[in-house]
Amino acid sequence: MVKGRKNNDQEDLVDVLLRIKETGGLDFSMTKDHVKAVVLDMLTAGTDTSSATLEWAMAELMRNPEMMKKAQAEVRSVVKGNTITETDLQSLNYLKLIVKETLRLHAPTPLLVPRECRQDCNVDGYDIPAKTKVLVNAWACGTDPDSWENPESFIPERFENSPVNYMGADFEFIPFGAGRRICPGLTFGLSMVEYPLANFLYHFDWKLPNGLKPHELDISEITGISTSLKHHLEIVPIPRSLSS
Repeated sequence: MVKGRKNNDQEDLVDVLLRIKETGGLDFSMTKDHVKAVVLDMLTAGTDTSSATLEWAMAELMRNPEMMKKAQAEVRSVVKGNTITETDLQSLNYLKLIVKETLRLHAPTPLLVPRECRQDCNVDGYDIPAKTKVLVNAWACGTDPDSWENPESFIPERFENSPVNYMGADFEFIPFGAGRRICPGLTFGLSMVEYPLANFLYHFDWKLPNGLKPHELDISEITGISTSLKHHLEIVPIPRSLSS
């Protein structure tokens, strides 16, 4: 047991990794470097992508005031009291459509983690030798005009009553990847976007600064490990108690 913890029920991820390092039980010995690598992966993969997705969602809502009003109305009709709960999130259907459409149009990691072929194979007429590194373009899948109507437009309603989901079975929509190597932080990542977005919509009204019009908002992007706005979004929050 890690010093400072009373029982396993109170363990967090670092506690578990350190316990495994100390007690063993794996097919290989875990070192301190392994623990640091896992924690670093969690931080880099789970923070930048979530914050970028949240910023894109707010930018699209600012560009589409009617969608903003609809999303705010939903949150404010569902949430009772002053705190948004996990149960509330499950009832925010339109907010979930907004997040899904944001991930389709602005995939935070447009190129998924590289794959390596374990054996020679043929995909759609292309011969791919063993040991070939393959990059999957999730952004291209999500904006393919053969799969999506008006693919470059932000339309959350396109997912209403749609069977397409995040689980990797629908290859036109794979923001978290697919198969055995699908992102293990899928559920956590969605919560890290949905919860703060719901709070932004519930507690504040928003306006653009300096008389900027919605269609004038710059949404040009810059691509690195993740795709984010070239110029960070600047908007003015108005506490709900004041705006009402």
